Amino acid sequence: MNQASSAVPVPVRRSLRKLGSDIRDARRRRRIPVAILAERASISRTTLNKAEKGDPGVSLGAYATVLFALGMVDRLADVADPRHDAVGLALEEENLPQRIRLSRRREEPGAE
Repeated sequence: MNQASSAVPVPVRRSLRKLGSDIRDARRRRRIPVAILAERASISRTTLNKAEKGDPGVSLGAYATVLFALGMVDRLADVADPRHDAVGLALEEENLPQRIRLSRRREEPGAE
């Protein structure tokens, strides 16, 4: 394990390993050889192999391009969607004002 990957938190490493495994399984279900998928994603076979192992050194762009080549990129856009952010929604709700007051307009001289 290199220094960069040792700085990655354990839950992140687990998630990347699962993502890589899911990518590998999707490629196998589609019966696409590594060389073909790497070519379609415009990455090297080495990078694809690292992605399938969940290597944190592989760029997000490479993971996204592989998902695109597999026809699965649409779900990537929902990863941080605010609608699925329970913590963010709860915090936002906490900060909602208790009361909303209409601002009083000052009476302008001559206004009827």
